Amino acid sequence: MTTRAERPLVLVLPGAGYGQQAPLLWWTRSIAEQHGAEVVAPAWTIDAAAKVDPVAFVEGQVERALDGRRPDLVVAKSFGSFALPWAVRHTVDGVWLTPVLTDPAVAAALAAAGAGSIAVGGSADALWTPHAVGTTRAELHTVEGADHALEVTGDWRRSQRLQADVLGLVERRTAALSR
Repeated sequence: MTTRAERPLVLVLPGAGYGQQAPLLWWTRSIAEQHGAEVVAPAWTIDAAAKVDPVAFVEGQVERALDGRRPDLVVAKSFGSFALPWAVRHTVDGVWLTPVLTDPAVAAALAAAGAGSIAVGGSADALWTPHAVGTTRAELHTVEGADHALEVTGDWRRSQRLQADVLGLVERRTAALSR
């Protein structure tokens, strides 16, 4: 964790097709910066090797992006949730947006996550299987009617409201870093 003299460090990880310019991550960066945090937000290209061992790929990307530092918080979308095992090993809390809970390593890591972590998925997302996690100290939030993008098909207004609620969770967790 940071000392009072340091700015908190927030690591923002994209999905496979959901980059840093996409709404949830764009606003996450803005929220973190408005709360005085430094943001590290790598971009990546998912290749065949990354698909074979996504945990190793994401962990390698995280280590390169951080260059020996440890974040105070990770905010990750989908494929970025393959950083969950790394985060749990390093006792770094996260906000996990649509984590890939169909992957046993991700589900097991979320089960072991601390009370400072939050996971959010949509009820219409086949990758959001909170029953696969079992017991966890992390908060689990299901967004009714939302798909893997945390959007409701055919209803941009409802999608925008739901995403604003999700970003409220990001803000709550990010604001806690500066207290």
